[in-house]
Amino acid sequence: MTDRTHARLLVMAVLVMSLVVTMAARAFSLQVGGADEARAAAADNRQRELVLPATRGLILDQLGRPLATNRLALDVTVARRELRRLEDDGAAVLERLAALVGTDAATLAARLQNCGTPGARPQPDCWNGPPAADPVVARDLDAARAGAILAAPTDYPAVAVVESPVRRYPAGASAAHALGHVARVGAEDLTADPSLEGIDVIGRAGLEQQYDGALRGRPGLERVVVDSAGHRESGGVVQPAQPGQTLVTTLDLPLQGVLEEQLRAAILRARDRVDPITKRRYEADGGAAVVLDVRTGAVLALASAPTFDANVWAGGIAADDYAALTDEDAGQPLLHRPLQAALPPASTFKLVSTAAALEAGWSRDVAYDCPSRYRAGGRWFRNYESRAYGPITLRRSMEVSCDTVFYRLADELWQADGGSAGIERPQEVLARTAVDFGFGERTGIDLPGEVAGRVPSRAAKQALWEQRRDDWCRRAETGYPEVADAERAEYLQQLARENCVDGMRWRVGDALNAAIGQGDTAATVLQVAVAYAAVANGGTRWRPHVGRALLAADGSVARTIEPEALGTLDVPDADLAFLRRALRGVIEDGTARGAFAGFPVEQVPIAGKTGTAEVFGKQSTSWFASFAPADDPRYAVVMMVEQGGTGAYTSGRSVRQVYEALFGVRGGTADPARSVLVGGDVAAELPVLGPDGVPVVPGTPSTAGGEVARDGEAPATGASP
Repeated sequence: MTDRTHARLLVMAVLVMSLVVTMAARAFSLQVGGADEARAAAADNRQRELVLPATRGLILDQLGRPLATNRLALDVTVARRELRRLEDDGAAVLERLAALVGTDAATLAARLQNCGTPGARPQPDCWNGPPAADPVVARDLDAARAGAILAAPTDYPAVAVVESPVRRYPAGASAAHALGHVARVGAEDLTADPSLEGIDVIGRAGLEQQYDGALRGRPGLERVVVDSAGHRESGGVVQPAQPGQTLVTTLDLPLQGVLEEQLRAAILRARDRVDPITKRRYEADGGAAVVLDVRTGAVLALASAPTFDANVWAGGIAADDYAALTDEDAGQPLLHRPLQAALPPASTFKLVSTAAALEAGWSRDVAYDCPSRYRAGGRWFRNYESRAYGPITLRRSMEVSCDTVFYRLADELWQADGGSAGIERPQEVLARTAVDFGFGERTGIDLPGEVAGRVPSRAAKQALWEQRRDDWCRRAETGYPEVADAERAEYLQQLARENCVDGMRWRVGDALNAAIGQGDTAATVLQVAVAYAAVANGGTRWRPHVGRALLAADGSVARTIEPEALGTLDVPDADLAFLRRALRGVIEDGTARGAFAGFPVEQVPIAGKTGTAEVFGKQSTSWFASFAPADDPRYAVVMMVEQGGTGAYTSGRSVRQVYEALFGVRGGTADPARSVLVGGDVAAELPVLGPDGVPVVPGTPSTAGGEVARDGEAPATGASP
């Protein structure tokens, strides 16, 4: 052996010994020095944290009748980490589970993948919940199939059956728009708002959205120990879930039913008549109605047609159901018309015009001529049905709804403001009065999606022209080739030519149309109701509200939603009294006399106004606005039917039926004991929750109240007309 070879062997021996020493030291470190750390890691590997969902708060009517409740559904979750540890990544488990729940293994596997990741299927066949949570692969399982999973844990490792609350709306389609709906929290929601971690569902519309923060509660936390297959061995609650608060509303469920029934009746009544202009039956493709407490702004009932069953959203809406709800040919059922459909209010707007006339110096006693037509700007503006009444007072003009008297008023005000040329500081009496009454701005109701409507004026027309001038000028050249009706397309192009050149000019025709609630005037049923309620109560414009109070789980009052005054009408008391007398005359000796024939106006005087709005390309819109009793007002009722014909015949007759229900009218006599409202008035006290958090409804046994809240069957209270 040479010295060189001996040296190489010595070096190799040193390296081997160094490696042995290093491995021994590492083994000692792992087995002795890191024993505690290893045990902790092993324990963490067997522990899991489960979110305990909070029970969503109930939504009740003013007496405690349930409008939105919860039921428990049985959902199936799969722990992805435990599944991957099984043979074939749990393929056999998915096969067995798929056969049990009625789908295929590929679909279940797809539901384990987070939505938006490469290769993920579209919803609902992907997991759109918190990315780290165990995906739900099957929802609302029946007890038999859920029991089969629980009874054979070795056949379904990594699979769990969990209880999940599902929202339920006991009254179905009643108040569906006002109540809104909930939807499951998705990954995009968590990205936008990390505080939603652990929240199962959030409100997406209506009261569910408006009061979501109070209704949703706060989730709890449970730590559980699982075995290697993912089966639970033990656990304990670290933080209990805090249930959501219960929302008490101002709505009255039986009255809500009456209002919806009468809105449907008005629509059917219109469809049974032939439009004298188009020679077709009225289409009556939608409508809205509201009942307000004029003393506080409380919304007692709110109806929109067409409507839908609110339960269609429970657990996630199917694609076919959503397509049906958004189909324009179906009348846009999702549109909440009382606060989202702004249309010309027609002659109901004469309430504003009359107040403006009095401010402008018109007399309450002088007679003004009511011819069949009025000439201004080189054209004739006709009275409704071209009827003339001769010299009549301003009050009588309201009673018979004489358009030509209000045309004269608008013409005088237009000329005083400089005509089409205008002056530096126009008074804009009519527009200013309309804004004072709340038109052209949102009422501020505690429901999402409200629109502001429009009050036409010189300034508004100038702003609109600046906004749309380029489009009008383009359309003046290209026309409207997409419009199939040649006559309408030609009309629109001619209008575009005029607007392109001088669409900013406030013409006399604009002023005349505004005075009778036509032209560019647009208002919602809710805005009209707020304005009439203000005249009824002596001038206070209340913010309409549906929420009344929030109750904690133990029944204590967490928050009272107090009435809020938006302001006071800038109208003298004498003028308000005059308006109330004129509106009462509409019922007793005016355009609504036929609709209220036989109603006991001596006992319950009604004040109201009919309206029939002409809409280009469509049939006329029916309006009726009112309040009662006229001598001591409590309620305002407003109804509107799109393409529904005249205000008195279509809407007025249904509004009468609502008043009969409110005041217990039968056989020509009013009796508060027969009112649809328990006690003949709005509830004075908040509902009481029982020990289990279930409302105790007056007039029903306490046990029935519990069944109501759980099973959702509304008790019969009050009297129907």
